[in-house]
Amino acid sequence: MTTATAPSPTSTAPTPHQVWKHARGLLIALLILMIAGITFAAVRSGTNYGHLDPRSPDPKGSRAAAELLKDRGVSVTVATTLDEATTAVGPDTTLLVTGPNLLTPSQQHRLHEATTASTGRTLLIAPGPAAVSRLAPGVRAEPHHPVSAITPSCALPAARSAGTADMGGIRYTAPGSTATACYPSDGTPSLLVRKERGDGDTVLLGSPDFLHNERLDQQGNASLALQLLGSRAHLVWYLPSLTDPSATSDDGSPDGADDGRTGEETSGDESDFLDLIPSGWLWGALQLALAAVLAAIWRSRRLGPLVTERLPVAIRASESAEGRAGLYRKANARDRAAASLRAAARTRIARLTGVTAREAHTSHVLLPAVAARTTTTDGELSILLFGPAPADDAALVLLADHLDALEREVRTS
Repeated sequence: MTTATAPSPTSTAPTPHQVWKHARGLLIALLILMIAGITFAAVRSGTNYGHLDPRSPDPKGSRAAAELLKDRGVSVTVATTLDEATTAVGPDTTLLVTGPNLLTPSQQHRLHEATTASTGRTLLIAPGPAAVSRLAPGVRAEPHHPVSAITPSCALPAARSAGTADMGGIRYTAPGSTATACYPSDGTPSLLVRKERGDGDTVLLGSPDFLHNERLDQQGNASLALQLLGSRAHLVWYLPSLTDPSATSDDGSPDGADDGRTGEETSGDESDFLDLIPSGWLWGALQLALAAVLAAIWRSRRLGPLVTERLPVAIRASESAEGRAGLYRKANARDRAAASLRAAARTRIARLTGVTAREAHTSHVLLPAVAARTTTTDGELSILLFGPAPADDAALVLLADHLDALEREVRTS
């Protein structure tokens, strides 16, 4: 008797060769991106500096300001530790602290004692509430405000000479003090100068933007930077670092582990933390994100292009319009319905007035062309064609009637 041999089951799982064939393109692209990122980071590692670094030519660096100061005879010294900064201060020295929020409470107290006794100038860049309470007692920090071009509005000679500058950020007040307040942002100054012992003073700046290379040639930023930083013969550019030995206590724990910082100052410190990340890592992350996007696009193409299919039955335009209107009404979407009516009316009216389709939805182009052919005022046309959404259904119907009337008037004019 012969025994029948059962047929071997057919597997639908892809073979290793098939898996490699489909994935090799993506793997090769990832490998190339990784090699390019590592090479780029290695090349830049020797000359990479952070934000506000006087040696950095990057857009957020401050090399341009440092070079201008040197050209005017001001010596610029970079300090990266608290000991270097406090040792260098003196009556003929300006100390610029680029990251006061990075300092621990004990560091801030030491810095305040040294600068107060030096009778020199101290500039603090965007200190938060906790840092201000230690570095400039009596001054209060207000919430952050966007940076913009602001006029000085004060009698400080440096500010009046510089004029409009890119200021804002954290704002400061000194109740019961004779401090000079400049560049008010939303009514509160973003630059505060307070006299200290002798000829010394402390300058609080709400934002570092005017010192960046990319903004130094705008507004009066260069003039303000040169006058604030160049008032003394020597400038110490202090770049606080988390690796500073003075940032840890004797037992090796961070001295400011529980310093009671507010949420506003913590959010301000996040940007300082990002500044500490080497740019090579940021470029690597960007390249990996780009590779992921390319992979998604590559995989999506496997679905094939979109195909236009004919409807099985003909639908009248009126029925389609009624159906869409019904959906808008069910969703209570008067804003979308009004936007659709206005957009369609603007497109039709633009053709009648000679305005191109590209500029049909630009108010400063369309409105004068329509006003020349109607008796409606400019204000009424602006509200009718570009106004807010109707408050109720009756207002929506009235808007549609007025748009029809306007189109008839333009067509017959």
